Formats: sequence, C-alpha cells, structure tokens
Amino acid sequence: MNVSFRQLRLFLALVETGSVTGAAARSYVTQPTASMQLKELSENIGEPLFEVISKKVHLTAAGEQLAKSAQAMMDEWQSFEQEMALMKGLTKGRLRVAAVSTAKYFIPQMLGDFYKQHPDIEIAFEVLNRDGVVQRLERNQDDLYIMSMPPSHLEIDDAIFMSNPIAIIAAKNHPLTKRRDLELKDLKQEKFVMRERGSGTRMTVDAYFRKKHFFPNIRLELGTNEAVRNSVAANLGIAALSMHSLGDSINREIAILKLRDFPLISHWHIVTLKGKKLSPLAESFKAHLGNYAKQK
Repeated sequence: MNVSFRQLRLFLALVETGSVTGAAARSYVTQPTASMQLKELSENIGEPLFEVISKKVHLTAAGEQLAKSAQAMMDEWQSFEQEMALMKGLTKGRLRVAAVSTAKYFIPQMLGDFYKQHPDIEIAFEVLNRDGVVQRLERNQDDLYIMSMPPSHLEIDDAIFMSNPIAIIAAKNHPLTKRRDLELKDLKQEKFVMRERGSGTRMTVDAYFRKKHFFPNIRLELGTNEAVRNSVAANLGIAALSMHSLGDSINREIAILKLRDFPLISHWHIVTLKGKKLSPLAESFKAHLGNYAKQK
C-alpha cells in the first residue's frame, strides 16, 4: 500500500470533524484536494472507508479499523518527536485532552499553568458531555480523558486525582434553606431539576437515590450545569450539581441545602485505554494534574 502520513492525517481529520469540508479546513487544503486525497487513500487500501449520508460521514468497517491504526501510528510518531525534543532540551508537541462539561470549571486553569511551564506546546482541549468523551475514548482520539464516571464496558487505566463533591441546591429564598437537619424524606414534595441521563452527575445521584429507595419528582432534565443552575435560581425546583460548577452563584442566587449524606463525594478520574503508551508530554501533564489537586 502506498499511503502517506499526509493522507492519514487528513483521514483522522475527517473522522474528528465528520465532514470533508471540515477535514480540508483542519488540514489547510482545499476541499477538492481533500476529496482527491481521500479517494486515493480508499483506492490504495482497496476498500471504501466511509460513506456520506445526509451530509454526515459514516465510517465503514475498513474505515473504523484504519482510524484506529492511523491514530496509533500518529501517537507513536508524536511520542518519538517529543522524545527527540527532550533529548535536545526542548519541550514541544501537542497535548490532546477531552473532558466532560463539568470539568471545564477547573481544567482550563490546570492547562494554563501547564502551558506557562511549556510555552512551546500546542494544546487541543475538547469539552463534551459524557457520551461524547466516551466516544472519543473508544476511538483513542486524545491523550487523556477527564471524567467523574469512567465507562465500565472498556478496558481502561484509571487514576483518581481529585474529589468531586455533589450538593443539593435550591434558590436562595427557598424555605428549605432555613433548615439545618434535612433528610431525603423532606424532599419528597419538591420538584427536581436534573442533569440529563448519562451525565456523570446524574449517574452518581441516581445511584445514591436508588440505594436510599428515594424517587425524586423530576420537573426538568437539562443538558448543561448552567441551565440547571439558572432554573434553580428561578425557583423551578431543587437540583444536585457538582460544587465545582456553582461558582459565585452560591449565596447570590442559590444556596446549598444542609442535607444528611451531602455533599456526596465522587471523584475526578484521569482515564486512558488500557495499555496506551502516553507521550512524555501527556505523562508530564498527568503528573501536573495530580500535583495541582494536592495543592488545593
């Protein structure tokens, strides 16, 4: 097979962006050039790699396999480049991190501090819901993945690096904010505003409620912490959210209820596919995350 690195990078850009136009833009080539290169790649492989249905790219079985192999090759090459840079006393390369949406409240600060130490690196930071992060993990698209509920269907390496307390919140003027001895039974008549099913926060809270045989009266299910927080502030219900997502809204718009067993303590995890060889840069950032959390 006569396949070039340029074609493989273009194909991975296609996988990540989901379109030939997006792949062309990310690879700094024209769309006709991208189409031609991808066609040549398919011809060299001898199998169709993708098909476009309703303007969306869908990988074939051969395409899925090529994506895995191409990503592994790029990871190895990037690791080699970083090893060579380290031998020359330099720290260069590209760090790719994907995190669930709640982690966006603290990971950028950690990335910023790391970048100050390594100003020559490139950083690609993806913020998605949990399902999106798990999909990227399945495809091995990034160096590290940050989430609170690692998937159970994949073989992974998992390192806990920081606590993730989850609190029950209400509007500042809610009557329950005056109570200091609340139990779950006191919330039976309350309407709940919940994160969407499948989010790490929702999974943690649902597991706790099941354990306690508590069935919340759910009024709304929303896809972002901001939407949940704003709904609570507007007296649409009470909610369970990571304390990392509350920011300066505490005491200004909302209050944390004094509820037995809360805050629930879950954890933030650094996740990779089992056996994945981390680049020197990724290893360094993983250590940075652990050190940063210890200082807090």
